[in-house]
Amino acid sequence: MVNISDYNFKGKKAIVRVDFNVPLNENFEVTDNTRIRGALSTIKKIIEDGGSAVLMSHLGRPKNGPEDKFSLKHVVPELSKLVGVDVKFVDDCIGDKVLQAKKDLQPGEILVLENLRFYKAENKDKDAMPEFAKQLAEGCDVYVNDAFGTAHRRHASTAVVAEYFNADNKMFGFLINSELKAMDKVIKEAEKPFTAIMGGAKVSDKIQIIENLLDRADNLIIGGGMTYTFIKAKGGKIGNSLCEDDKLDMALDILKKAEEKGVKVYIPIDAVNADKFDADANTMISKTDETPDGWMGLDIADETIATFTEVIKNSKTVLWNGPMGVFEMDKFSKGTSAIAKALADATANGAFTLVGGGDSVAAINKNKLADKVSYVSTGGGAMLEYMEGKVLPGIAAIRGE
Repeated sequence: MVNISDYNFKGKKAIVRVDFNVPLNENFEVTDNTRIRGALSTIKKIIEDGGSAVLMSHLGRPKNGPEDKFSLKHVVPELSKLVGVDVKFVDDCIGDKVLQAKKDLQPGEILVLENLRFYKAENKDKDAMPEFAKQLAEGCDVYVNDAFGTAHRRHASTAVVAEYFNADNKMFGFLINSELKAMDKVIKEAEKPFTAIMGGAKVSDKIQIIENLLDRADNLIIGGGMTYTFIKAKGGKIGNSLCEDDKLDMALDILKKAEEKGVKVYIPIDAVNADKFDADANTMISKTDETPDGWMGLDIADETIATFTEVIKNSKTVLWNGPMGVFEMDKFSKGTSAIAKALADATANGAFTLVGGGDSVAAINKNKLADKVSYVSTGGGAMLEYMEGKVLPGIAAIRGE
């Protein structure tokens, strides 16, 4: 498999799958450029070698073909500013006009194609995918996939297009390479003690990754809404807290497997409860298994924070996916922020820390700790599936699996 660092793009036209699915405000300005910045090293390598870059991406979820609010033209000014080059744009992604724009592209130039998902052939119409992918590949010498966030989907631009390039002319960009390296470090070569922190609302969303991690982790920390499925399964009183009543046996099964494999499971001991799901709710603290009727647990409280922090501090590898509470409401964000800070401290002590999943990443960014942890993953769903041990189509297409 070709490594992008060793490849010389001089005189080559590279079609690059990037993830420019970024948030825009009402004036169609980019409000968070993290994903664009993630692609810069790949784009710069291509143009600095003397090649030209044709960038393709989706933006949002257009339902009925082209819609102005989903046009990638809105991303071009931010990209131009970040890369320091006037970026060209073409208002389609296939067809004669696009092929001509590719032909006209000179070494050192960048062209952004229009939103791939304006065509159902990108992600929905399986029969039309091969022809669509063939047209995306047309006029280009090399394919680079640098969109980790979409690597778990077999779409025209993430997997099928790779079939139109030989093994010497398709590769991952720097972003995907760094994602895979960080995840492999956790999954395949974690230094012990290894602590996995799983938060979020539902056990059912995380069951596969938890089961995969039970063979590797020394400690499993549970947080967020899924806490109460475990508490109820163990006979505790949970009031109005979130609970998957049909997953109680699953929760007990996880605890049993963990015990058999010698994995220490940490479930919140105390919680900040609210009398309603509201930023202005009244609050009180109780043991998680003694939640009063009419109240719901929305964050971990001090005793739990102290325990979790201690476990994280003594770890050499930490994986964090999912918040400890309703992090988006300030009143219930203390626990999640405390975990973010504990990860930063563990990193400073020499641990390898990997953070993935929207809310966990948001917590790291909110606390301005992105440069204080080892790696922040850009792909929520893709990261989870890779950690579950699944083959990701966008990865397999390059590796030839």
